[in-house]
Formats: sequence, structure tokens, C-alpha cells
Amino acid sequence: MYAPPGMPDPSPPAWQNPAFVALHCFACETPHDRHGLQTVCRACGLPLRVDYDHARAPLAPAALVGRPASLWRYREVLPIQPAHAVSLVEGFTPLCEVADRLFVKDESRNPTGSFKARGLVMAVAMARVLGAKALSAPSAGNAAGALAAYGAAARLPVVVAMPEDTPRAFVDECRHYGAEVQLVPGTIADAGRWLREHGPRDTFDVSTLKEPYRIEGKKTMAYELWEQLAGELPDVVIYPTGGGTGLVGMWKAFAEIRALGWRLPRVPRLVSVQMAGCAPVARGFAEGAAVTTAWADPQTRVWGLRVPSPIGGFLCLRAVRETGGTALTVTEDEAASATSRLAARTGLDICPEGGATFAAFEALRQAGAITARETVVLFNTGTGLKYR
Repeated sequence: MYAPPGMPDPSPPAWQNPAFVALHCFACETPHDRHGLQTVCRACGLPLRVDYDHARAPLAPAALVGRPASLWRYREVLPIQPAHAVSLVEGFTPLCEVADRLFVKDESRNPTGSFKARGLVMAVAMARVLGAKALSAPSAGNAAGALAAYGAAARLPVVVAMPEDTPRAFVDECRHYGAEVQLVPGTIADAGRWLREHGPRDTFDVSTLKEPYRIEGKKTMAYELWEQLAGELPDVVIYPTGGGTGLVGMWKAFAEIRALGWRLPRVPRLVSVQMAGCAPVARGFAEGAAVTTAWADPQTRVWGLRVPSPIGGFLCLRAVRETGGTALTVTEDEAASATSRLAARTGLDICPEGGATFAAFEALRQAGAITARETVVLFNTGTGLKYR
């Protein structure tokens, strides 16, 4: 017999990490049943948080030695046992030093060429063990490709909706993996609306932060930084923010790392980067708001950052403020120039979102907000090849 939400299972199911003890709302703390499919909080409609009792499955840094180079090396802080997931060997991407104290975390090396593999492997695995028969999500591109691939690996049908001006490579990728694709006028918000109003009724929605588990895959980026920097974290992490799952995930991981008892000399300042034509988080930060509001008429060709109304915007603001970070915008020209310069300088396959982080770094360095003595990590969230 299972324990109620918030209590450890006396005899957890085979798929479950015994340390996974609860689901609570990030906003109002309402508990939810972790043994059934869940979307957002039934009380307030906001995202759910996965909680662990680390005493039930401790993880010491020494235990990581010799483990496979994938995100599953951190199995004690993930909700599902690796044997019950469908892995395409995601995670543990390289941390590339491109200048003194400046690194690029190159997420283009993941399956399907982006960081979305981290979140979708977890969302698909959990949906499958909890009984989902088909999956759906709106996407600006990379999430759709990752969902299509993991859905195929898990033998689950997938339906995705994307803005009709999404670069063709993303659309072809989804169809290559057997997903049904619907192209919708407008933005990712319009694609989500189309799925709610016209999509198949029997699919489970794995949209960004509308199910609890994508964030658990994304948070492993912070654990990898800790390992790759020899038991430290950088002074600054600069992250391109659309839906914000990775930003919030790393913020969550910092607290977990401390709770696990690992050495943590500092928590990085998180910097959220958005485009000048679609910047709900940067605007909310500048206005001192606790929540984001929808961005009217979003305009950017950096597709992954064209997210006008992120459901987790309030969490992005909280993460930035609690770490002493900031949120800022860059222009289309600044991002395009920075993308080309960083790729030519490093030989890395830089995507436009990754280029935006380099433009932000240059602006912050010039303004004195980042010093030459500080270690900085930029996130290149995917391959640039799909944009050509």
C-alpha cells in the first residue's frame, strides 16, 4: 500500500527512486499524488515540485567515480530508476573553456542536438510508468524533436504543435521520428492553445513545467558543472530563457547539492537572457515584479526564446533574485553577431540562443557586472545546424 503524498513509501514500486517522497506545488505547497499522472497544481494551476528525502538514498561525490557519463550517474536525485527509463545516452555534455575563466556548456552534444533531451527523457519515462498512452506538447522546435525521439524509443505516439514559421529542419526531425506535427499561426502559446482546443483527447501533455519531471532532467546540468569544475560551481551562469525549465532546475539543484552535504563554496549568480522582442522575465525583473505577464506581439527569430507567457516565469524571477543574479535582453543583431563570432572563435556549433548568452556576457563584462577574476559558464542549448 502506498503512503499518502508527502510520506515515504514503505514499499515503493520498482520504478521509483525510494528518495522520491512527495510532489508539492512550487507556489502554494499543495501536495499531490506522485503515483498518478500529474500536470499543474489542482489548487492554483502552477507548477509542481519533486521532493526527495536524501537520507533514503544518499549520494556522495565519491560514489560517482566510474559511473556512466550520462545524467543517470545522478540516479539518487532523479525520480525514476534508470532501468525503467528509455535512455538515448543524454547528459554529461562537455564544458569547454573558450577563454580564461570563460566556459561554454555545450548542450548540442545531446541526443537530437539540444538540452531538451534531458527534460524529455524524464518526462517520457515517468509518463510511461504512470500509464500514459500517448504524448503531446507545443514547442518552438527543439522540445518537439526530443519528444518525438523519446516517444519513439518508448513506443508511445506523439503529437506536437509548432508555430508555422518554425525552421523546416525541426518539422522534418519530428516526422522522421514518426510524430504527428501540426503547424499553427503565431507563437508557442498559440500552438499550446491549438492542442488544448483541437488536439487528441487521449494524449498526456508534457509541456514545459506543466508536468513535474522535465525539470528533474534539466537540473542535472548543475550537478555536472559541480563535477566538471572539480567540486565547485562558477561565479556566474548565463542562461537563455524561454520557458525557463533549465534555469529553475539548476536553482533547485543548488539547494539539493547543499542538502546532500556536498562542498558548496558558492552558489552561482544566475543570469536570465531574453530577446528584446520577447522578454517577460527581463521585464518582470526590471519592474521588481513577483510574477511575469504575457508579452504582447512577441518578435524574435531566436525561436527558443519566443515564449511570451512562461508558466514558470515567477520561478525564474525567484531563481535570479535569490542567487543575486540579473535578467537582461539582447537585440537580434547582437545575438546574430555574437553567435557567429563565438562559433568562429571556438569551433563549437553555436545556436542563436547560445549566441545570445555570449552577447549578454560581453555586455555585463563591459558594464563591470562580471569581473575578469570570475568564472563564467554560458549555455549553448543546442545545435545551430537546424536553424540553417
